[in-house]
Amino acid sequence: MIKMAKKWRYLAVLFAMLPVMALAGCTSVNQRANTQDTWQRIEKRGKIVIGVDDSFVPFGFREKSGRLVGYDVDLARAVFKQYGIKVDFQTIDWSMKENELRNGTIDAIWNGYSPTAERAQKVAFSRQYLQNAQILVTKKADHINSPAEMQGKVLGLQTGSVAATDLDQYPHVLKDRIKNHQPVLYDTYPSAFIDLNAGRIQGILLDQTYADYYISKLKDKNDYQKTVINQFPKDSSVVGLRKGDRTLLKKINAGLAHLQKTGELQRLNEKWFGKKSNYLGPVNHWR
Repeated sequence: MIKMAKKWRYLAVLFAMLPVMALAGCTSVNQRANTQDTWQRIEKRGKIVIGVDDSFVPFGFREKSGRLVGYDVDLARAVFKQYGIKVDFQTIDWSMKENELRNGTIDAIWNGYSPTAERAQKVAFSRQYLQNAQILVTKKADHINSPAEMQGKVLGLQTGSVAATDLDQYPHVLKDRIKNHQPVLYDTYPSAFIDLNAGRIQGILLDQTYADYYISKLKDKNDYQKTVINQFPKDSSVVGLRKGDRTLLKKINAGLAHLQKTGELQRLNEKWFGKKSNYLGPVNHWR
């Protein structure tokens, strides 16, 4: 009986330690993922895995056939074509993008991804290649033409978006005005537009590039009001990488600079945003 009691005590201690051991294992994997330079491994396998939200027009989205297309899809392929590297796009939960990068499921986040102070603590950023802004989309029939006119109204936005970050960091602009001082969160923006049209929400906060493209494809596009939120800082698009991937960062920056020099970057901007678009801002200052 004494031996049996010792055995059960041993097993109890062992089972108690399992979660700690598992956590230590995950921490070790994450540390390796964040400190290792993986370019040689990417180059050897001839493939890089990029995480995307495949409903985020016009950066990365599915056609009716299921084929993934978009501005960032074209741009990523053009960059890695210079190195003979194939691009695989992995659809991810956008709210978990940094976790997917950290645990090694993907090698990069490239899908209208914006640099923020919070993200900079976890992720390394490429050079900016696109200029953007946050915009409030409402229905013209509701006569909402400014953040002040969202007083007591319901606002929608995407979980894990820059819109969510700006809303929290500058609460006096919108958050303090909207109903319950909290937005309705959506996994994707098309779901938010459904609720906007149904009157369940009165505004959507999102990227101007997304709003311009998405609304331009709608039959009732003239029913929407778009208001740039000038009180929020200007936004931009970058590639998100693990901090250990210094070589990959250099390769992407050099690839983007080459595309800008040859005019390919401007061609892609005109293809997806039109010849009158003014999104191609920061890259003009590259050296």
